[in-house]
Amino acid sequence: MPRPLTSWLEARLLVLGYLVALEASEPEDILQLKLINFNFDTVRVTWNSSVYPGTNLTLFYTFGSVPSRQCPTYLLDQGYVTGCLLDVEPGEEGDRDVVLDYSISNQTWTLLKHSVWISAYLKPSSPNGFNFLWSREAVTVTCLDLPYGGLIYEVQYKSSFDSDWESVKEETCRLTIENLDGDKCYGLRGRIRTKESSYGSDTYPSDWTEVTYWQGGQRTDECPVDEAHFPKVMLISALVVVLTVILLLLSLCKIHRVKKFLMPSVPDPKFTFSGLFEDHRGNFQEWIKDTQNVAEVCKLDNGEEECALEDTLVAQLVKMESQAAPEGKPCPETQLEGDEGTHKSPHQTPQHGDVVALGGFTFVVNENAYVML
Repeated sequence: MPRPLTSWLEARLLVLGYLVALEASEPEDILQLKLINFNFDTVRVTWNSSVYPGTNLTLFYTFGSVPSRQCPTYLLDQGYVTGCLLDVEPGEEGDRDVVLDYSISNQTWTLLKHSVWISAYLKPSSPNGFNFLWSREAVTVTCLDLPYGGLIYEVQYKSSFDSDWESVKEETCRLTIENLDGDKCYGLRGRIRTKESSYGSDTYPSDWTEVTYWQGGQRTDECPVDEAHFPKVMLISALVVVLTVILLLLSLCKIHRVKKFLMPSVPDPKFTFSGLFEDHRGNFQEWIKDTQNVAEVCKLDNGEEECALEDTLVAQLVKMESQAAPEGKPCPETQLEGDEGTHKSPHQTPQHGDVVALGGFTFVVNENAYVML
């Protein structure tokens, strides 16, 4: 058999295998079929045209006993047919909840056939003719009821101080919203939903009505901008941050006071004893010798008893006893002649309880003749 014929057979087998695979799957899933019944007035059927690229699908339909005919209005997307729009034809008794029989084909064979009640894909129209009756803290909302039942009428409201919508629901279009603040501005909107017990789970809610704004029972174009506020979460977060900062500052002040009480500051001797650290590197005795009059140890050549003031500071007695005798033998240098004939007593060793002054500081002598710093 010639080779071209073999290639043609292989292509036919591939196409046949592809068609068998499509047959094994649900056609609705392949086409991504979607039906919407708009308030029993029109039915829209859409599908995914990319499943059969380069091919425009065809839809045939009928309502009841009317002969099948092709879709009168196709929906196009980028030049390809993606759906069909049908006008609902009431039944013999004027009932608009009718059965839709339709089929979709690719001009060669039929891809699927279906018979469905259009009420299973109902999408009610939006509420019409809203009226608002305001009282002091409530509003009653009314509208025209749709000509069929099994519906839920819903009105949502939100003030300019709220972040989420609040809902009120009734089976008739007469709803009362209570506990409103007459000073606040409110936005209201409404829609209609179907009961699942009446129409199933494949229905759609209506579109929301346009939001209307009310304040004090009067309609306004919009809520005042100056009533806009931060959401509650942001306000609470800001308050928490402020309180945390305040507590932190108070804690720092408290810690500083406690630290000052437990560990008082010690004055630096560097500023009191000038030159002690700069010139003498903290050697107090050297600093005393350099800045104060210090009596040296007196030793006599003949081996007599040493002076009583050995390595002691020459201090000016603040409190002296006139009759006190010096302990030991005084140094010859300590005997001084007074000016203008006035006789002054030689320097004496400080006794217990005496107060002496040294370099601007006052000290008390203890019983062992040591100076108490």
